[in-house]
Amino acid sequence: MIQHTVCFALVHTADSEAERDFLSAAAEVLPSVPGVSAFRIARQIGTQSEYRWQFSMDFSDEAAYAAYDAHPDHRAFVGTRWIPEVAAFQEFDFVPFGGER
Repeated sequence: MIQHTVCFALVHTADSEAERDFLSAAAEVLPSVPGVSAFRIARQIGTQSEYRWQFSMDFSDEAAYAAYDAHPDHRAFVGTRWIPEVAAFQEFDFVPFGGER
């Protein structure tokens, strides 16, 4: 199992219609890509990071993750929404401790 996580800041004003639209679009598109499970959107409540948002999703294995990355719906979201609307981000990919990759 691979947990793919990305923490990010948007170019939009907090609590704006544009911010809500971006998050709604992500919630519609990303979990519908085959291989994605346990898709979550979370909001940062601490003050230690500039990243206000997090997407997290699970994949059964590297093949499922690679298929997601190459999927046309994911690529379209990245090109039309992510690149123009995300100001900064940090990506993390985790496997359970003791788990095989």
